Amino acid sequence: MGIEITQEGSVACVRMDFPPVNALPVEGWFALADTLREAGRRPDVHAVVLSAAGRGFCAGVDIKQMQATEGFGALIGANRGCYEAFAAVYECAVPVVAAVQGFCLGGGIGLVGNADVVVASEDAYFGLPEVDRGALGAATHLARLVPQHVMRAMYYTASTADAQTLHRYGSVHRVVPRDELDATAREVAAQIAAKDTRIIRCAKEAINGIDPVDVRRSYRYEQGFTFELNLAGVSDEHRDAFVAGRDA
Repeated sequence: MGIEITQEGSVACVRMDFPPVNALPVEGWFALADTLREAGRRPDVHAVVLSAAGRGFCAGVDIKQMQATEGFGALIGANRGCYEAFAAVYECAVPVVAAVQGFCLGGGIGLVGNADVVVASEDAYFGLPEVDRGALGAATHLARLVPQHVMRAMYYTASTADAQTLHRYGSVHRVVPRDELDATAREVAAQIAAKDTRIIRCAKEAINGIDPVDVRRSYRYEQGFTFELNLAGVSDEHRDAFVAGRDA
């Protein structure tokens, strides 16, 4: 359980494993960020596959951990951990291929939205339930996956979109049966890794450099409103309801 890294040739495979739904605790987000940055620093790694064990890719932050912790330590830790993990995907020195199965929610959107290539299983779906959890954030990253007005509708309604829809938008590269997901992601990563890594590393930096949105600053701006909702007591209302399995 935790963050695992293996290497097959010049492709590093980083895998999240936090049963039952890959809702990452504070330490999990920081561990993921450290692992991704380490992988990118390895000279013999030319591409990274980011995947997850279990029935879904990521359910976001561990709200139960947050509500069981006195004070704001877990809240601040989760916000900073997500910030670092999302940035680590985006800033990884080599391209990151996300392999997504089942649900990709909340913080999962932050990871996938910052990936270079997305491969998804046929049962994958994507969304931000943040407004139902008393939080805001990752609209920055959802906007990299769906068109602007679709993002707004999904954000306000906490609705989801399936992999086939994102494939039509062009943000999901390939949609495959679940049992082919890992192999397909590794295949795409291997195609990238076969190129001259000196060129690909420059290409990654260059593409980030011409990005019209500063994803770090944009996401940090969103986080400010989450802190505002927390100070107002709104967020606790919704998180307590979620933990108790009732409506806020």
